[in-house]
Amino acid sequence: MRGVFRIAAAALAVQALAWPAGCARTQERPAGGGGAEVARMDTPIVADITQRLAAYAPTRIGTDLASLTASERAVLDRLVAASEIMHELFVEQALPDRAGFEQALASARGPGADDARAYFRINAGPWDRRFHFEPFVGGRAHPEGANFYPADLTEAERQAIAADPALSGLTTMVRRDAAGGLVAVPYSEFFRAELTRAADLLREAAALTDNASLAAFLRARADAFLSDDYYASDMLWMDVDSRVEITIGPYETYEDGLFGYKAAFEAFVTVTDPAESARLARFKDVLPWLESSLPLPEADKNPNRGSDSPIRVVDEVFTAGDTRTGVQTIAFNLPNDERVREAKGSKKVLLRNIMDAKFTTILTPIAERLVVEDQLGDLAAESFFLHTLWHEMSHGLGPGRIVVDGRQTEVRLELKDLYSAIEEAKADAMGPWCIFRLQERGEFPASIYREQAATYLAGLFRSVRFGIGEAHGVANALQFNYLLEKGVITPEGGKFRISYQDFPGAIADLVRELLTVQAAGDYAGAKALLDRYGVMPPVLAAALERLDGVPVDILPQYDVGSR
Repeated sequence: MRGVFRIAAAALAVQALAWPAGCARTQERPAGGGGAEVARMDTPIVADITQRLAAYAPTRIGTDLASLTASERAVLDRLVAASEIMHELFVEQALPDRAGFEQALASARGPGADDARAYFRINAGPWDRRFHFEPFVGGRAHPEGANFYPADLTEAERQAIAADPALSGLTTMVRRDAAGGLVAVPYSEFFRAELTRAADLLREAAALTDNASLAAFLRARADAFLSDDYYASDMLWMDVDSRVEITIGPYETYEDGLFGYKAAFEAFVTVTDPAESARLARFKDVLPWLESSLPLPEADKNPNRGSDSPIRVVDEVFTAGDTRTGVQTIAFNLPNDERVREAKGSKKVLLRNIMDAKFTTILTPIAERLVVEDQLGDLAAESFFLHTLWHEMSHGLGPGRIVVDGRQTEVRLELKDLYSAIEEAKADAMGPWCIFRLQERGEFPASIYREQAATYLAGLFRSVRFGIGEAHGVANALQFNYLLEKGVITPEGGKFRISYQDFPGAIADLVRELLTVQAAGDYAGAKALLDRYGVMPPVLAAALERLDGVPVDILPQYDVGSR
């Protein structure tokens, strides 16, 4: 546990913050309690707040906007404005009593106060996403369910939420009614004013664009904001083929650490590289073959998932919400709706300028410190790119809809709070598995085995630094510990070696274990894997300490927007 100091300490005096009591809910919100009331308190700030902030390297994220037409630039401006609204909505989903926290932090003075404010913006709250959501300011414990649920749920109420389709719905906030019972408030009602403004901006952009596929999606997504029915717009998003694109709405459920039920708002505004996207498009045609080749019994394979799966290589222009907070996304695979995946597959979007920034700023320095010297020559930017691509492609492979005890369900619903970590580990391990299978078909040269192994090893250290309280971090700890136990990764003189010969077989074994848990909807099995492997062993902790001075992640600075 890292040390904290009380603001009242004479040598490190910072004005004490007082969190105002009560729920700071604006008048346009539906009535009903959210989180527990926040009591007045003296406020600790972690002593190493400046070092924590320095772990995020400010990085300009630029792209060529001069090549856009006047119409495309006008569309982009509206999309950025709508995305900024998504950020506001996400912060409210993540942070109970947002106004109280922000007011108190704004009034802080003294050493560490400015850094705490900056770190608060990175984490969308006073809890450090790298360190198990421990408070870096305020001392208040992080609510597992963020602001999606009341913080004072009883065990009976938790069971009621899990059993009630309305309360467990993807796009509802759970609140208390006047009698103290639980009610589900749809996002379209809870966030009515903000979503109405966002919908208006999307409709303005639709009227300005000359791209029919983008206009159709924007109008449908505007309607979805006000109806909570995202299926039609998700289907249309799959067909968008435009130089300027946007991904916007409630998608991932990482923020809901209580159940993994609730979708958080986010947005990506991007500019597409048509030539690079076309280069990779051929890979979507092999997805049915890869699905049929999975190390699973035939009954557990998922041949019904669509294989259309468009691939986009883009430059990021602006992000907001869930993806803007903490560690920055390098690629994504959406939508998550199994109905869309079965009909059309999913779209894989690779954020090239973000990947380039991370490879240069973070991955290469990590490898130089932790990978044995004779394997450094196999570190390759193209292998990092390919692993990212096949990580995202792998999200569309394997079990989705499953049958448990005779009932139709989904892996996500059965694994609950453990789903995100298991799914990320599956996709990460399945990335090289897919690449190796494709090498057998002649898609890649034999050197891909060495390049993938060395780049994958460095990537484990990069990702586990995000902290094992976060899904991607714990997923990478799981992989590291599994391969360490199998002797595939070995410590050597303060660095690490990965066995090029044993890596393909071991990664196939890990993929099989993870897929088997998913296919069975086996919560106990998932927990056993995470309890055994999703931990920080001393050898890994010691290795991470040798990365002092290497940024943990980038802090994007955009040329557009107000953030």
